[in-house]
Amino acid sequence: MFSSTYPDVEIPAISIYDYLFGDLDEATLDRIAIVDGPSGAETTYRQLIGQIDLFAGAFAARGVSVGTKVAVLCPNVPAFATVFHGILRAGATATTLNSLYTADEIENQLRDAEAEWLVTVSPLLAGAKEAAARVGFADDHVIVLDGAEGHPSLRDLLGEGHAAPEVSFDPATHLAVLPYSSGTTGRPKGVMLTHRNLVANVVQCQPPVISVDSSDRLLAVLPFFHIYGMTVLLNFALRQRAGLVTMPKFDLPEFLRIIAEHRTTWVFVAPPIAVALAKHPIVDQYDLSSVKVIFSGAAPLDGALASAVSDRLHCRVVQGYGMTETSPAVNIVPADRTDMDPSSIGPLVPNTEARLVDPDTGADVEPPASGASAPGELWVRGPQVMVGYLNRPDAPPRCWMPRAGCTPVTSPQ
Repeated sequence: MFSSTYPDVEIPAISIYDYLFGDLDEATLDRIAIVDGPSGAETTYRQLIGQIDLFAGAFAARGVSVGTKVAVLCPNVPAFATVFHGILRAGATATTLNSLYTADEIENQLRDAEAEWLVTVSPLLAGAKEAAARVGFADDHVIVLDGAEGHPSLRDLLGEGHAAPEVSFDPATHLAVLPYSSGTTGRPKGVMLTHRNLVANVVQCQPPVISVDSSDRLLAVLPFFHIYGMTVLLNFALRQRAGLVTMPKFDLPEFLRIIAEHRTTWVFVAPPIAVALAKHPIVDQYDLSSVKVIFSGAAPLDGALASAVSDRLHCRVVQGYGMTETSPAVNIVPADRTDMDPSSIGPLVPNTEARLVDPDTGADVEPPASGASAPGELWVRGPQVMVGYLNRPDAPPRCWMPRAGCTPVTSPQ
């Protein structure tokens, strides 16, 4: 068994809303929380919390309460934070959908998650409305944030002025989110993540694991509907009181412009974006000197590619490993660990234990004296591990000890 080299950290027994926003002082309330990258429009923490509470109040007035499932089909725009945390503030559970989903895929997730509401935007309304109609949603249960005839808008809901409700639930067991993942095998399954899971993983990412502070600006092009964007960008940035600069979709010139104009210091990417940063000639046309760290996730980042990006942008390039079932962070390379191989996924985050197991024999893979070990399954235990797959008792996470959940994944080394 391998244990994190970090000391254990305390996981507060509170909701994700209370953890992110419960201790903001007056000075912090007037700091910029979110910037809309394309337009430059800014939202302060005070404004964001006010919008979250009003959205939660409007939903509560419509009967949304603890246990209600609300689907969110929305790109990375500032309103996503209002909606996502407003749903959780009302005690409901958010199930986030891929913005590229077809009507059939939207319908499947709405049915499987047993969602009762759908929040979307007008560019995605055609597929959303078709899926919602098949499931039996009335038009007033499809919220179109930027407005559409026959549907409530975000302006409508916030304008009603309802106070946020008083809600009570156990953060250790109450489901906060239901993102969908293919997980071990087969079609996507609902991953049941509690408020404690989300709080735990934000705590586990605290410096020195990810050394972001209130002086930083983070570029958020990776989608918030995905657990990487949801936890490591949206929730973590807000907790660190950093500025979060949103992009609704990736476009390389726009991506570079936003970095240069908004002086972002941390840029979170997936490997395909790293390839563009390393090789595309247009990169040299922009001033990217503000960037301190490129953080890659969602897929393995080749060491040579990481070095190429680092050399070109004169910044640190690090990566981490995780999955939806672990909220997601399991391993992260700290930006100050210059001694680590650029292809490494880094040490285990705090409060995390792991084993590397031969899937054929069930025996532990022996650590080699040097170099990579034999392949195996990485078994993980920690407070960030999901409570299971929704309505899938036939697909439980495997674990080597019964006292906590674990989830396996085939490890490349």
